[in-house]
Amino acid sequence: MRPLESRDLAVRPESGPPDGTQIREVRVAHVELSLSGAFVPQARTPVESEFVSNIDRWAATVWQAVEPCLVLDVSSTIVAVSPSASDLLGLAKGAEVVGRPLLGGDGALRLIDFTAGGGDLSEQEIEKIPPLLALTSERLARGLMRIQPPKGKRHVTVDAIATPISETGRVVASLTFFSAIRY
Repeated sequence: MRPLESRDLAVRPESGPPDGTQIREVRVAHVELSLSGAFVPQARTPVESEFVSNIDRWAATVWQAVEPCLVLDVSSTIVAVSPSASDLLGLAKGAEVVGRPLLGGDGALRLIDFTAGGGDLSEQEIEKIPPLLALTSERLARGLMRIQPPKGKRHVTVDAIATPISETGRVVASLTFFSAIRY
């Protein structure tokens, strides 16, 4: 099939202007059609991810996260920590802190108050830190935390936001994200 040329165009002199000039009329049409079959849902078998617990799914995500974050179970034990959270909070590498309590004698973190001397927090103050408050209140929790890293390094202040992780209607862990406060 050859391309359309100007001499192939229909010229209708009887419809032209009275001075005898000619008008050429070109008509173009463009039509697109798309056919698809009807969607029929298929019966399926559950995928493996449906058998993985919520806490394990979040832990796997945290291990690979670029953002500083950690997962803490209901007994305040560290389940997972991102590499950047380990660096920010002065924790040992992830595998070394998993299974350790977040606070306390063998705890991974030492929290201090916001006084110039940086004294230890009371039990009442510790209960209000976002990772623990999300577990007990079963709600989002946000607040500032001042952490004294091991080996006498300078303290770190972080903004922490925590959310509870639920499974079958009950809270099983909390997921906390951290952001350093620079001053």
